[in-house]
Amino acid sequence: MPLTHFDTKGDAHMVDVSDKDVTNRIAVAEGHVKMARETYDIIAEGRAKKGDVLAVARLAGIMGAKKTPDLIPLCHPLPVTKVAVELTLDPDLPGVRIEGTVKTTGQTGVEMEALTAVSTAALTVYDMAKAVDKAMEIGGIRVMLKDGGKSGRYEA
Repeated sequence: MPLTHFDTKGDAHMVDVSDKDVTNRIAVAEGHVKMARETYDIIAEGRAKKGDVLAVARLAGIMGAKKTPDLIPLCHPLPVTKVAVELTLDPDLPGVRIEGTVKTTGQTGVEMEALTAVSTAALTVYDMAKAVDKAMEIGGIRVMLKDGGKSGRYEA
């Protein structure tokens, strides 16, 4: 299957979605930030010097989803109708698990918005806790669900 963001000459271009049907679209992405137990405890107990890490990261993830076409050159600007970012403390990681859900009604999907929401939230967790743990690892960022449009449903 050819890559859709290149023309016949191999030049990058924005995909023309004008002939696609307007449908309800949803995408869910996930990721995590793994950290030292001490860092986990600081976040869980609300002792981070910069404030409520999970609340700030949630807002950053929402903002990231809304700014996706400003960050990813060939993404279409979309009328996003919902962005939800859930951050869950996981003592077994130890760290924070992140899930981003984005919805729209349009002619192209919102996978990039969901991935950007999770990435931005993860980067914000890192930023807010880096003073105590520069070795945190961001990982596992992937699309878990995509639905709507002619390609149908995808579930990881």
